[in-house]
Amino acid sequence: MKLRPAALLPLAALTLLLSVLLSLALGATDIPLADAARLLLRPDDSTDSLVIHTLRLPRTLVAALAGAALGVSGLLLQGVTRNPLADPGILGVEAGGALAILIMVVFLPTAPAALFVPAAFLGGLLAAAAAYGAARTAGVTPLRLALAGVAVASLAAAATRAVQILFEERAQGALFALSGSLAGRTWEQLAQIAPWLGGGLLLALLAAPRVNVLTLGEDVARSLGARTERDRVIVTGLGVLLAAGSVSVCGPIGFVGLIVPHAARALIGPDHRLSLPLAALLGAGFLTLADTAARLIDRPAETPVGILVAAVGAPFFVLIARRAGRRD
Repeated sequence: MKLRPAALLPLAALTLLLSVLLSLALGATDIPLADAARLLLRPDDSTDSLVIHTLRLPRTLVAALAGAALGVSGLLLQGVTRNPLADPGILGVEAGGALAILIMVVFLPTAPAALFVPAAFLGGLLAAAAAYGAARTAGVTPLRLALAGVAVASLAAAATRAVQILFEERAQGALFALSGSLAGRTWEQLAQIAPWLGGGLLLALLAAPRVNVLTLGEDVARSLGARTERDRVIVTGLGVLLAAGSVSVCGPIGFVGLIVPHAARALIGPDHRLSLPLAALLGAGFLTLADTAARLIDRPAETPVGILVAAVGAPFFVLIARRAGRRD
């Protein structure tokens, strides 16, 4: 069912706001929702205020920003490849980015944390190129590209594990980028990724008309005057950058970039000028709510949010893969 953007986008924004308030209120100790909203706007010297502004607010903002980035990244990659199975995790982008960060931490221990996003971008780009190259040998179809991406992701994950075992002590500094968790995220980490992800999201919204043209196919796009190769590189680069920024702060969290784009298109239609902002709002709300739920499953301990999202996303991937397989 397609809904009017004038109603749907504000509704998604309100849902995101509610998910943020729930994230601030719920955790190892609960804070009443009204108190959480009041303390967010008017902090004081209370313990609850300290918990919100020191621990939960930076974590919540990281979750919202990473979720928006993954949702938009998935939509860009699905649009540029015309592949309903494209997702930063499935195409190996997240695993490649995590491996690149680990290599940098192990072999360049004095490198500043500001280089984590560029490192993850390079690793993710190489992984995506490897997946596409492997699928191209037998003819690129949605299912073959997904299988090639899973194979590349598995190879990158195996290499990551090998580096962890061989350089156990040095690898400790990169565990945050491998965990698929948002626990302990700080204002400093938020400041490191905000320019990259904020700029990437803005550029993605500006690139929406190009994505619309690319989804029409090579021949139609060229007949409309589009420079398809250039536009494809730009859009793919933006998708990888957004996924890399997310990986650099919370590690690989698969399936957000698969579920959210499908939901956005189902709700508002295929026009990327509308579906991209909706995917950003839905992705932010989805990951924020998933992180909140992950805190409550086994509190005071926490379940990594990546595990919770995978439990939802894996059956969804199987369903979409079966449909894509029938079309192939």
